[in-house]
Amino acid sequence: MVKLRLKRMGKKGNPFYRIVAADSRSPRDGRIIEQVGTYNPLVKENQVTLDTEKVMKWLNNGAKPSDTVRSILSKEGLMKEFHESKMAK
Repeated sequence: MVKLRLKRMGKKGNPFYRIVAADSRSPRDGRIIEQVGTYNPLVKENQVTLDTEKVMKWLNNGAKPSDTVRSILSKEGLMKEFHESKMAK
């Protein structure tokens, strides 16, 4: 099963995350399938960058977001867009 989750980057005490599509059995910082965005929790303005087409492609193909990624996608309005596209079918 594919999950959308965070991959930790950056140095100790200065985290930076990539939002990736990865097999649910692979480790947190292990092999990924595709990078779909970034998240920087230390910066207040413009801390999330997403490739919306890739995110929607993975959600439509059945990828399950982790709790944190689901929260990020909700704040960006992508979960609402995904549910509306699902209801329109």
